[in-house]
Amino acid sequence: MIVGYHIIFGMYGFWLPNDPRGSWSQFVGSRELYRVGPATKTTERRSLAYRQHNLTQRLEAKKKLKHPSVVLTGIQARAVGRGFARYFSRSGVAAWACAILSDHVHLVVGCGRYEVEKMVIGLKSRATAALKKEGIHPHNALRQPTGSVAKCFARGAWKVYLDPEDLDRAIRYVEKNPVKEGLPRQRWSFVTRIDPMLRSAPHSRRG
Repeated sequence: MIVGYHIIFGMYGFWLPNDPRGSWSQFVGSRELYRVGPATKTTERRSLAYRQHNLTQRLEAKKKLKHPSVVLTGIQARAVGRGFARYFSRSGVAAWACAILSDHVHLVVGCGRYEVEKMVIGLKSRATAALKKEGIHPHNALRQPTGSVAKCFARGAWKVYLDPEDLDRAIRYVEKNPVKEGLPRQRWSFVTRIDPMLRSAPHSRRG
């Protein structure tokens, strides 16, 4: 029985579709970026972040992006958190763990009324709205005369479906992420405790 999701999504420029470690993309939309190489589609479910790869090649590819890669400051990360809080309070979706890092986000959330892909869209939308409202959107300097601003989040997300036995492991993983980067453990007001009944829910069979 699926009771939640571990969701990971990046800021703009965090993980390119042709990253040498592999990606979850099937195509490269930018002509300039495609010249570096085609999409590196993989079906691997585990994190690819620690795979050995050509760092120089990856950094050179990032120079082909239309806009600079987004790296959040602490103040911007807090604004993203406020946007998430607004989403969770309105959607009724439970958040059990959250780590907002400078270039990507980890969340462990419960199932909701909508598909997980729609949850991600809602989370990004609320976070972007908070950044704009507070005047600290990462791409403010690139704002067009029409008022539009380049997106600060990358397209899509990586997701893992969680059975009851997966929950504690996923939560520990997310909570430790800031510590791995030398940062304090994060605490967010919208993160709640898991209902103990979920841990005893029927488990799904895996092939």
